[in-house]
Amino acid sequence: MKNKFRGTGVALVTPFANEVIDFEGLKRVINHCIDGGVEYLVSLGTTGESATLTPAESLDILEFTTKTIARRVPLVAGFGGNNTQAIIDKIKAFHFDGVDAILSVSPYYNKPTQEGIYRHYMALAEVAPRPIIIYNVPSRTGSNIAPETTLRLAHASEKFIAVKEASGDLVQCMNIVKNKPENFLVLSGDDAITLPMLAFGIDGVISVIANACPRPFSDMVRHGLNENFKAASKLHFDLLEIIDLLFVEGNPAGVKAALEIQGICSKEVRLPLVELSEKNYMNMKNAIKEIG
Repeated sequence: MKNKFRGTGVALVTPFANEVIDFEGLKRVINHCIDGGVEYLVSLGTTGESATLTPAESLDILEFTTKTIARRVPLVAGFGGNNTQAIIDKIKAFHFDGVDAILSVSPYYNKPTQEGIYRHYMALAEVAPRPIIIYNVPSRTGSNIAPETTLRLAHASEKFIAVKEASGDLVQCMNIVKNKPENFLVLSGDDAITLPMLAFGIDGVISVIANACPRPFSDMVRHGLNENFKAASKLHFDLLEIIDLLFVEGNPAGVKAALEIQGICSKEVRLPLVELSEKNYMNMKNAIKEIG
């Protein structure tokens, strides 16, 4: 299980066309990522605009993604929220055929205590039929999963196989790497700092830029995992301007613009998100042209 999620995972976008899901576009994104050499895919995460999808749309996306992948790479499915019982009910209702793991974000808006976060995840572990990747992203949830809580969960149940760390706190991430169980993975949730995190021993990334640039970014991660930091640094700096542009007006507006520029899917997003401004769209176009 450990090696299955080591390397580059992609937090897939959800393409739209005229306000409905563009499944042909999603197929192109999936195949672009797999052909680009990534290790696994993640469906229904933040980058997939899961907050704006209906339950029926989410199910359709997951079923379509499973069939399109056809077991070529592992698939992680997002099951998160701020109502523990509602997530439990969703997990119990899904068949999980073709799904290898669950990504579950820490409860947002409620601002639970560390004890509340711990009990929330332990409740999910009791019913989840697949391993769980904990997702810590304080900038979106309004609360941080303390490293002590992540480690407590990692030691409490083998159901927890990894944490996607998007706190941006390198010292926090170092503490987890230092004290984690041997088979527990630490994954970056921030493309821009994945390379320095690889230097102190993380196991990979769940990436946004890999939707658009799967080959160079996954090659960068592999070089880092192999401690070839000279080659990794070259690729990292080649991509750095694009990474900055991905988030300058919010995710996934930036990466969808990058995908449209490459002819893979539309830049369309759902409100309350809006498309990348014309100025930054042209900046993105120029940055992509520079790296070929």
